Amino acid sequence: MTKRAVVTGASTGIGWATVALLREHGWDVLAVARRAERLEALRTETGCDVFAADLTDADAVAALAEHVRAAGPLHVLVNNAGGARGLDSVESGDVEDWRWMFEANVVATKRVTSALLPSLRDGAEDAGSGDVVTVTSIAGHLPYAGGGGYNAAKFAEHALVAVLRIELAGEPIRVIEVAPGMVATEEFSLNRFGGDRARADAVYADVEAPLTADDVAETIVHAVELSAHVNLDLVTVKPVAQGNGSQTVKGPIRVKR
Repeated sequence: MTKRAVVTGASTGIGWATVALLREHGWDVLAVARRAERLEALRTETGCDVFAADLTDADAVAALAEHVRAAGPLHVLVNNAGGARGLDSVESGDVEDWRWMFEANVVATKRVTSALLPSLRDGAEDAGSGDVVTVTSIAGHLPYAGGGGYNAAKFAEHALVAVLRIELAGEPIRVIEVAPGMVATEEFSLNRFGGDRARADAVYADVEAPLTADDVAETIVHAVELSAHVNLDLVTVKPVAQGNGSQTVKGPIRVKR
C-alpha cells in the first residue's frame, strides 16, 4: 500500500528536502506552499502533487482540506511552514513582525492540523497508524537575546504540539515534534533579515558543518517510518558546532587536550 503525506512550507529548504526524500522512499506526497512557480519546479523534480495556498488564510486551508479529502486517506501531515522576522529586542521589536510570526508558526499550524485530522483518521484506519509531524525549533525550548517574537511563537507551537499529543492519546496517530537548531537553508535567515544577504550569510560564517535541509528531512522521514508503536515525541537536532540556541562554536571542531 502506498502511503500519502502532506508537507507544508514545501517551496524551499526543509519542506522541499522532505518532499524529495519521501518521494525517494515511495510515498505519494502533496506539497503545499504559497509560491506556485516553486511548487511546479518541485513537481518537475520529484513527481509530487502540489497545492498552492497561503496557510494564514482560513479559506485557503479549507480548500486544501477538501482537496486532500477528495484524494482519499492521508497518513502523514508534516507541518513545516513558518519562519522568523527580525532579531530585535522585546522592547524594540516590530509588533507586526510578531503578529506575522504567530500567524505563520502557530495559527497556521492549528488551522492545518484541525482541517486535516479527519483525513488522517481515515489514513490511520486504512494503514493502522498516522502521524502529525511539526517542525518547530530549538527556539521553542531555549530563549536567546533578540529572539523574543520567534521564541514566543515557537514556544507556543511547542505547547500546541504537546497538548495535541495528550488529546489524541488512545488514537493510532503519533504526534511528533522535530526541533532543529542551526540549519543553513537558502531562505530562512535571508527572510529573517528582510533580504539582507550579508547579514544572513554572517549567521553561518566560520561555523563548521551547520545542518542542512537534507539532515532534517532524514530525521522526519526516519520518524514516520519507524514501527507504528514507536513515537519520537520530541527530536532535537543540532550541528555538533552548536551547544545551545545561543552558543555556536566558530572555527574548526577539534579535540581539546
